[in-house]
Amino acid sequence: MLLPLILLSWPAYDYWETLPEGIQPAYVGRNACVECHKQELKRWEGSDHDLAMDLATPEFVLGDFNNTELQHHGITSRMSRQGDEFFVETQGPDGAITEFKVKYVFGVRPLQQYLAELDKGRVQVLPVTWDTEKLEWYYANPDAPFGPDDPLHWTGSAQNWNHMCADCHSTDFKKNYDLKTNTHHYAWSEMDVSCEACHGPGSLHVELANSKSLFWDRHYGYGLPNLKAESSETQLETCAPCHSRRRQLAPDFHPGDNYHDHYALTLLEDNLYHPDGQIDDEVYVFGSFTQSKMYRKNVRCTDCHDPHTTRIKFEGNKLCTQCHLPAKFDSPIHHFHQEGSKGALCVECHMPSKKYMVVDARRDHSLRIPRPDLSVKLGTPNACNACHTKPEETAQWAADAVVKWYGPKRRDDPHYGEIIAAGRLGNPEALAQLGDLAKSKDVGPIVRATAVSLLATRYPMIDTRKYIERALKDQTEIVRAAALRVFENWEVRTADDVAAIRELLVPRFKDHCRLVRTEAARVAINLPLQVFEASSSESFNNALNEYKTSLLMNADQSGAHLSLGVMYSHFGDPQGALQSYRIAIALDPAVAGPRSNLAQLLDEQGQSEEARNLREEELELLKRDAKLLPQEAMLQYRVGLLYYVLGDEENAEEHLKASIQLAPDSVDYLMALTLLYEKQKRWSDAIKSAKTLIEKAPENAMFQQILRNIEEAAQQSDGK
Repeated sequence: MLLPLILLSWPAYDYWETLPEGIQPAYVGRNACVECHKQELKRWEGSDHDLAMDLATPEFVLGDFNNTELQHHGITSRMSRQGDEFFVETQGPDGAITEFKVKYVFGVRPLQQYLAELDKGRVQVLPVTWDTEKLEWYYANPDAPFGPDDPLHWTGSAQNWNHMCADCHSTDFKKNYDLKTNTHHYAWSEMDVSCEACHGPGSLHVELANSKSLFWDRHYGYGLPNLKAESSETQLETCAPCHSRRRQLAPDFHPGDNYHDHYALTLLEDNLYHPDGQIDDEVYVFGSFTQSKMYRKNVRCTDCHDPHTTRIKFEGNKLCTQCHLPAKFDSPIHHFHQEGSKGALCVECHMPSKKYMVVDARRDHSLRIPRPDLSVKLGTPNACNACHTKPEETAQWAADAVVKWYGPKRRDDPHYGEIIAAGRLGNPEALAQLGDLAKSKDVGPIVRATAVSLLATRYPMIDTRKYIERALKDQTEIVRAAALRVFENWEVRTADDVAAIRELLVPRFKDHCRLVRTEAARVAINLPLQVFEASSSESFNNALNEYKTSLLMNADQSGAHLSLGVMYSHFGDPQGALQSYRIAIALDPAVAGPRSNLAQLLDEQGQSEEARNLREEELELLKRDAKLLPQEAMLQYRVGLLYYVLGDEENAEEHLKASIQLAPDSVDYLMALTLLYEKQKRWSDAIKSAKTLIEKAPENAMFQQILRNIEEAAQQSDGK
């Protein structure tokens, strides 16, 4: 009787027995996966993930290195080969033509890039690119090349692999940057996007698979995140780190972790997305997809893409008719185009593409309904006019055709693109619409967060308070984080301001999401320390340390030390701030920004001569940037301010006027010009400008005081 009892009880004991708590799985490499997952590995081999990065060997180099040349704006690059090694001769960091050995290849289709390792472990993307379809060399940036002293030169920070590329083209990448020696000691588990990049470190899974147990562990499951769970969230947030435009907040993201604890997703900013959410700059899919109805309906990446080949599952409309009824949607009664034509393909209308790096067409994953009427209203692109380009085939022509086919009503009017476009301009009539958009269940979270961000940054707090308070309590992390932007320009003047900040901001230091906590710490740096009660000091310090950690993750970047300098300066540590600003300049001498902050600190310490020299250097950098980006109002404004500080009032006026012309709704730019007129005692111009300020922001008491001061000074001047 004892033996049968043991045999019957063994499965229950086996199920109940678990591994110890707190096991941290380690990376074991794909060879540990092969024994059980041969078919998956076979599909992965040759995929974009497999070929994301490799050593520059004859097996992987696709470009023609047989003493070929490429001319580009006066610079000749020469590609050559010596045995199994490959070289590019081109303009180096000192401006001289130099030969560089290719160490790594990047990508495989429709282009391949080449990387050279320079000094101290710094790996840079060489300027020449191989078109794998046309089989020819070209420059991925077709514009005239930036000089070697510019961050956009191939040897500059913007083309640095260690910071910009490595973590998404390898598995378990470690930057291992040493600030003291300015050296990278980079490392990885595998030099491509391998199994554990998507499934997470596999040691625990291998241990459980090789155990004698009848069951997986009841606490750890099978030792890997469940990417096929009922909710799509785990899978989407596993893919998102490499398929999103984002900023990193914390190290060691593993599949299954909360994306927003490690990354800050970029919202629908006007330099990245069109106002209706269509892609403009390269934004890497995830932000677009979160706008879509499919996202809200739990669709996930692997519904359309094979996760191992990375290819789409089906060609043509079959990909979409997995879910959408063919008789209704894959028919001329829906698309009004000839069957078999390009216009009859679902993706051509609902996922229009844009080319990046000259040849790489990326489809917009917001899966939107074509809206040529928005092109008429907002100047946005539309899928119809991507194909219909004859002179008479205008956006209005396409909009009229849509009305003819589908009728005049649209269920999502006004489209959020119209609201966001108005919000970007700070139009008062958009205020309530942005408030409604911020809570709408019919748009994606990135749209809601963008609406909140515009409310927080484009409108007076007196008008938006109720919307901001609601957003700060929203269930969605990026909405709460966006609402915190309201504190960036909050001027603390009264006891009511102090009470409001304590009520609204302090609880966010304890938010369960790191994104919100670090954003709360960032905006708090702009506020007087006395607004925070002693009771909040622990949570504030914890959030501040997390924010500092997020900055130090990019300790090889000038911008990180600029932000650290601002933080140290705010907390009364001028030496820490001075050191940070000097590091920022040393890391990237061609970047504008840290010199101005350093000059201000030096002025406070009586070192006016060095401060002036720094401002003169900064002016040249800003003039360079303003020339490259003539439509950027902020650059014109910063140039104007520097001219003003340096005593060149004529040039200051010219650039401040240019900034106002580019951004007529900005009160900051207009106020600077007003104060310049006041300094010059041009009373009529100053009064006129101050009155315009009040027209733009009638509730702003400071603008009213500025006008009174100018009028009094003008009267006194006339009295003399």
